Amino acid sequence: MNNEQTAAPVQPIPRHAIASEKLNLWYGTFQALYDVDLRIREGLITSMIGPSGCGKSTFLRSVNRINERLGYVRIEGSIHVMNENIYDPQVELVQVRKQVGMVFQRPNPLPISIRDNILFSHRLHAKGGGEMAQGTPDEIVEQSLRQVLLWDQVKDRLKRKATELSLEEQQKLCIARLLPVKPKVLLMDEPCSALDPKGTEAVEELLWELRGQYTILIVTHNMAQARRASEECVFMLMGKVVEHARTEEMFVTPAHKETADYIEGRYG
Repeated sequence: MNNEQTAAPVQPIPRHAIASEKLNLWYGTFQALYDVDLRIREGLITSMIGPSGCGKSTFLRSVNRINERLGYVRIEGSIHVMNENIYDPQVELVQVRKQVGMVFQRPNPLPISIRDNILFSHRLHAKGGGEMAQGTPDEIVEQSLRQVLLWDQVKDRLKRKATELSLEEQQKLCIARLLPVKPKVLLMDEPCSALDPKGTEAVEELLWELRGQYTILIVTHNMAQARRASEECVFMLMGKVVEHARTEEMFVTPAHKETADYIEGRYG
């Protein structure tokens, strides 16, 4: 009889695409973030929820250093993206923006053709080195539009101005515009707030299509969307992280009273 016990399989250690440590941020004298420690797992869709002014969009904008454009912002702590501290003085901002793409509340396509929108960032970063989409310009355009489920709708009007597209199509185009430079992380700040229910459904479908290829961090005020369209969820309140859990767990059995109160609509 063999008395040797079978060793339990080794569970892989989750990789973190984004990791913040003791992140504090001030707008002038107003402190917006307090000691934010977050670990966003690679390849997942993570939603951030919380009442207006709780710091979720501030955190999002800190991950690609947009907040720096405001001269009165002061930041302490660190944010690592794919194990590199993006606030290290040696890190170039252009490299951060290649790694971390941003999609805003309202679509902001450039007032040029659909084709040139897709190729804009690729041309901008082409001389900077690093991983980039390969192929001819036409191949890059088709590949990017196929990834966002837009190719069949626009393939016959690539030379038309992007601003002529519907809002849903514009938002998909703004996502497609990021893809040729091979970002690791996609940040989305309420990407469906300007869309109707059909457009919202289309963008949520797209998120699931992109899942695994990219780490997606999405800010939303829509509780139903957070539950439908994410695998993990972060609840913030008054500049602090209250809870971070699997989405279904947070919505069914939240660990904190503040989380339950917000999800159940008692405030916010």
